[in-house]
Amino acid sequence: MKDEIKGKVDELKGKLTGDKSEELKGKGEQAADELRRTGRDIRDDVKDKANEMDDEAQREREAETVREKRSW
Repeated sequence: MKDEIKGKVDELKGKLTGDKSEELKGKGEQAADELRRTGRDIRDDVKDKANEMDDEAQREREAETVREKRSW
């Protein structure tokens, strides 16, 4: 978020001064920030799914244990 704000400031500064390189630098900072946030979101989604699958496997193991005890 910090880089997005800094990027917007640099972009605006470039527009106001007519400095294309400053404007492009700002746009690049914003794009990099968006890419980082997207990567974090993907990482979090994968982690959540892995935890969900692990919990499901644990419940299956527990259910199997209960079924084994009942067969006695």
